[in-house]
Amino acid sequence: MPHMQFTHPDIMRTCTESDIYESLLVLDDASILELGCGKAEHTRRIAKGHQTARIVAAEVDRLQLGENLAAAVPENIIFADFGAESIPLPDSSQDVVLMFRSLHHVPLPRLDDAMREILRVLKPGGCAYISEPVFAGPLNEMIRIFNDEEVVRRAAFDTMCQAVEKGMFELDHETFFLLPVAYRDFTDFARKHFLVTHSERNVSDAQRLAVERLFNAHLGQDGVKLSQQIRVDLLRKPL
Repeated sequence: MPHMQFTHPDIMRTCTESDIYESLLVLDDASILELGCGKAEHTRRIAKGHQTARIVAAEVDRLQLGENLAAAVPENIIFADFGAESIPLPDSSQDVVLMFRSLHHVPLPRLDDAMREILRVLKPGGCAYISEPVFAGPLNEMIRIFNDEEVVRRAAFDTMCQAVEKGMFELDHETFFLLPVAYRDFTDFARKHFLVTHSERNVSDAQRLAVERLFNAHLGQDGVKLSQQIRVDLLRKPL
């Protein structure tokens, strides 16, 4: 069985996340549940590229959910309001569960509930694709000044490890990759990271100045181009 790692010292591959999930998952004709779909960028991409897939995309951020519903919704997507810790879907009904950088947003006391719910709704042999940002790298050093997620990311990882150790899931695959991230200027960075609807950032003036100082150290003629380190764990429900 592959060994699960919280971080990786030497991540070489740079790609998009779609490159990863397209290589690991069978999405045609699949019943798919996405938990914490956010702006639904992956949701819509999968719906367009795999038109025989049936997707339920859940988001607890009511503002973002409203925006998702206000835009044109493909026929093979249903947007819904629920979290990973309480999934209103039948047992063994989903081929794939997707969580794109959202497991660590589940309230810490409910992480075990989320893993049990994911297990319950997956069909035997079905897969949970869980990607999480690695707590390392220049971008992480900027973000941690105003939004330090080390504790919640570690808790999410530990919960996955425990679920595998208990035999709830089998670890099918673990991979790390670098996701390119670009910002035109600091205003662009602030808009994307300070002004979010799913959390209260409350960035202080001192924090803003500290982040901007680090940001400007990477600033070039084309803005700032960095990479975010991402870990993907593909967990399979035993047959």
